[in-house]
Amino acid sequence: MNLSTIPKLKHTDSNNFFLLSGPCAIEGEDMALRIAEEVVSITDRLKIPYVFKGSFKKANRSRIDSFTGIGNEKALKILRKVSETFEIPTVTDIHEPEDAVMAAEYVDVLQIPAFLVRQTDLVVAAAETGKVVNLKKGQFMSPESMKHAVTKVTDSGNEKVMITDRGTMFGYQDLIVDFRGIPTMKQYGTTVLDVTHSLQQPNQSAGVTGGRPELINTIARAGIAVGVDGLFIETHFDPKNAKSDGANMLPLDNLGPMLENLVAIREVVHHL
Repeated sequence: MNLSTIPKLKHTDSNNFFLLSGPCAIEGEDMALRIAEEVVSITDRLKIPYVFKGSFKKANRSRIDSFTGIGNEKALKILRKVSETFEIPTVTDIHEPEDAVMAAEYVDVLQIPAFLVRQTDLVVAAAETGKVVNLKKGQFMSPESMKHAVTKVTDSGNEKVMITDRGTMFGYQDLIVDFRGIPTMKQYGTTVLDVTHSLQQPNQSAGVTGGRPELINTIARAGIAVGVDGLFIETHFDPKNAKSDGANMLPLDNLGPMLENLVAIREVVHHL
């Protein structure tokens, strides 16, 4: 997929990786604009193509009392405001076929969650909107099997598709990243590494997902070294008080220094 097919995406002529980044969930307008402003400032300085990420709702929760969102239309309007304010594209995940048309009115990229990537009706509905489709690799799927998910999109008449690895289940309460899968999936299309979700520790007895955020830099460096096209990094100015996935999000203050380091690594890899 040519990155120029993503509307409003800047710096596509650079040799950098591109970045999908933002909070796990849209908690409100002020927080979304605050995070977007900071990330835009960093990515413009480093000439990194940037897509703002935020979930308009969280359907996959361990417990019934977990935060699911502030309301679909309210959250989607905030995503549109972020896009218009900073002239950047946005991405959000969808969970049901009827979400596709609704979300497509507000965002530029529709993301299929990892647990739902085999759901044909959902994938086809996203493809038929004509938006860019980001397929999260199922934690239970091999890299080779993602070829079939990509084919569902292209057979629906949409060539704008990318794949995002987010780790593979390892036992009951952990994930690992098999970096051998990156070159495999790059055969099928643009490939992204979801750094922060790969460091989740799911299925904890408390019903709240844990994480290993101290390894974010390690996994991101490894991803750049093996040639990923893009990185997916959830970030928040106060992860401990984030309403979703705070245990594995990157503190916003740490994003700039880490991206500077990754750009340097990318430059070396590009010239090998």
